[in-house]
Amino acid sequence: MGDPEGRLRWSRRGALAVGAAAGAGLVVPGLAGRAHATEPPTTEPAPRPRPARVPGPESVPGPEGMPGPAAGAGGLSEAVRAPYIARCFEWGARKPKFPPKIWDRRPIRILVHHTAGANTTDYSVGAAHRLARGIQAYHMDSNGWLDSGQHFTISRGGHIMEGRLYSLGELNGGRRVVEGAHSPGQNVIAIGIENEGTYIGVEPTPALWNSLRATCAYICLKYGIAPTELYGHRDYRNTICPGDRLYGMLPRLRSEVAGLLGRRLSRTEAGKASWPLLREGASGALVEAAQYLLRDAGTLRGKPDGRYDDRTVTAVTEFQTAHRADDVNGILGGESWPELARTVRAGTEGDAARAVEVLAAYRKVESVPDVVDHPVWQRLLGTGGSPVPVAEDPPGVLDR
Repeated sequence: MGDPEGRLRWSRRGALAVGAAAGAGLVVPGLAGRAHATEPPTTEPAPRPRPARVPGPESVPGPEGMPGPAAGAGGLSEAVRAPYIARCFEWGARKPKFPPKIWDRRPIRILVHHTAGANTTDYSVGAAHRLARGIQAYHMDSNGWLDSGQHFTISRGGHIMEGRLYSLGELNGGRRVVEGAHSPGQNVIAIGIENEGTYIGVEPTPALWNSLRATCAYICLKYGIAPTELYGHRDYRNTICPGDRLYGMLPRLRSEVAGLLGRRLSRTEAGKASWPLLREGASGALVEAAQYLLRDAGTLRGKPDGRYDDRTVTAVTEFQTAHRADDVNGILGGESWPELARTVRAGTEGDAARAVEVLAAYRKVESVPDVVDHPVWQRLLGTGGSPVPVAEDPPGVLDR
C-alpha cells in the first residue's frame, strides 16, 4: 500500500494487501463457504454513470437459488440481506500451499483496506476475478505466503469475493475465524476487507461502497461485532491505507452499518479516537509537536520547525527501526504514535512537555490535565473520539 503523492516508501507488506501463512494446530474444515444472493451477476461492465457522480454501478446482484446461512447460524435481521460473495473456486483461486489455521473464537472488529492500485473503470465480474487472482499471486509468489492475506475482497464494480480459503464458510457459521495476514496484531481478532483502488484523493464507487456496507453489516451480524468496531488499516500501522478519503468516510460507514442492524449511532459513537497520519510534505503544529517527541526519543537532531522534510523522515525511520515497527517507512501512523507519545505529567520539563505546550497553544487550550496520556494526546492532536478497546491477536499467530 503506497503513496502516489511524493516518494514511495514500501514496507514488506506494502503492495496491494498483505499476504499470509499458517502453521501448527490446524483445524481443517470440509469444503465450506456458501455465497448468498438472489440474481445472477452480469459478465458485462456496468453502465457508465453520469459525470457528476463517482463512476461505477450502484449494486451487484448474485446468482439465484443460493442457500442461506448454515443451519444453527442464526436468522438474519430484516434489514440485513446476505450479499453474494464469490467463493475462492469461483474466481479461479489457486490451492493454498497448506490449509489455513482456523481459530475457535470470533473476531471483534473489521479492518478496511485499499489495494493502492489503479482506479479502473472496468466494473465487470471478469475484472474482479482477475484482481483477486493478482492479489493471491503476489502474496503467494512474491511474499511466499500460503494464500491471499485478506478475508474478503471488493472490486470497484462492487463484486465481493472470498479472499483466504474458508473465510466465507467460517463467517456463515459465525463461531470461528480463519487466521489472516492483513495487519500484524489484528489477523485473528479482525476481519480484513480489501477494497480495489486508491482512495487518497477520490471516493470509492457507489457499487464498492454499497457492497462494503452490506459486507460489514453481514459480518457484524454473524459474528456479533458492534458497528462501532470498524477501523482503517492506518489505525494500527504506519500506512496511508485505506487512503485519506476512504478513511475519512469510516464514521459514515459505522453509522450506515448500524442503520442496517437497526441501531442509531450518535456522532460521538461514530467517531473513534485515532492518531493523525503524518508524512513527507506535511507541515504545521502537529508536525512540530511530533518533532519535539522525536527529539525527546533521541532520533531528531536540531530544532523542530514544523516541516516534515527529509530530516524528519529520517528521524521517524530511526524511531521505527529502534522500536521494531512492522512498517519502517518514515510515515508516522497508528503503529508508532502510541510509542512516541509518552505520558507527560504536570511539572515535567523537556521536549515531550514542549510538545504538549505547542499543541495546547495551537488548540487554544488554556489548561491540560495533570497527566497527558494517550486519550489526552489524541484530543490535543485533533483526533480524539470514543475510546478504542485495546486488543491484539493471541500468541501463536504467524502474521504471514
